[in-house]
Amino acid sequence: MRGVVHPFLAASAGLLLLAAAASAATQDFYKGKTIRIIVGFSPGGAFDLYSRAISRHIGKHIPGNPTVMVENMPGAGSLILANQLFSAIKPDGLTIGNFIGSLLSGQLLDQTGIQFDARKFEYLGTPVRNHSICILSKGSGVANIDAWMAAKTPIKMGGIGQGTTTDNVIRVIRATLGLPIQLASGYKGMSDIRLATESGEVAGTCLAFRTVWQKALDAGEVIPMVQVAPKADPIYPKVPLAINLAKTEEARKIIEVGVHDDSATSLTYTLPPGTAKDRVALLRNAFLDTMKDSEFLAEMKKAMLDVDPVTGAEVEKIIHDHFKLDAALLGKLKDIFYK
Repeated sequence: MRGVVHPFLAASAGLLLLAAAASAATQDFYKGKTIRIIVGFSPGGAFDLYSRAISRHIGKHIPGNPTVMVENMPGAGSLILANQLFSAIKPDGLTIGNFIGSLLSGQLLDQTGIQFDARKFEYLGTPVRNHSICILSKGSGVANIDAWMAAKTPIKMGGIGQGTTTDNVIRVIRATLGLPIQLASGYKGMSDIRLATESGEVAGTCLAFRTVWQKALDAGEVIPMVQVAPKADPIYPKVPLAINLAKTEEARKIIEVGVHDDSATSLTYTLPPGTAKDRVALLRNAFLDTMKDSEFLAEMKKAMLDVDPVTGAEVEKIIHDHFKLDAALLGKLKDIFYK
């Protein structure tokens, strides 16, 4: 009958109008707003450098072109920030947390102090897959991995905090390769460890990003000893891979799960649980668009910061897959990371 609208069509049209209105509201939401990126480490390290670069470019990829600023909340290897983001920061899409991704699997391993559920965060992605490499100062007197293996006293290495990538890598190579190591943890960030190495307070560390150390590496003041990554960095083709030095299949599996799998989530950018899905989607798209932005990439190249992004969906899958790992393997990782 002419002039009569079928109820189903009317309902569908209503839903479409509501969806369009919600989309328009999301598009307008960020106009005149300020987004905070909170970094869980002190200024000057890789996390801080990436966040400040991202803050200079991501705003133009968000409808409304909001202002983006960076704050630092160092402490407990960025665990303070992770806990705050989970329960104390409003999930309005205006605050992005940048804490170390190894904390996410730390929950599964019963890491002390964790007060979040990693499966409930909203992940935007990470700008780079890290490449862990362990270095010692020239002043340590250790010239290569063989000399380190033969050292009669433990080599003192600087760490950031329980559950961080730096500490995890140090603990893994100590356990799987039998390297003599004394872990001195508690530094606020990699820039602080660099200063401690320069002063002789520690002999070196394991790092995921070369930026803070590049001048010292170029000058030969610190020496790459072993790479804890699936493949060698083209810059250091002769520096051995930890996976190739491991003597047993169990040791190789621990390196793969404990370090290699962690590399894709180390520098993740995260929103509080409960953030509206439309704002999550918008910010995920803006994050990926920033990773392809020519001006951002030029800045990264000048700063010698690598860009090899991992999407928010990929990070989310990795985290959920961690909760399906074999109990025996998790037990061994727990012993390595927290004893």
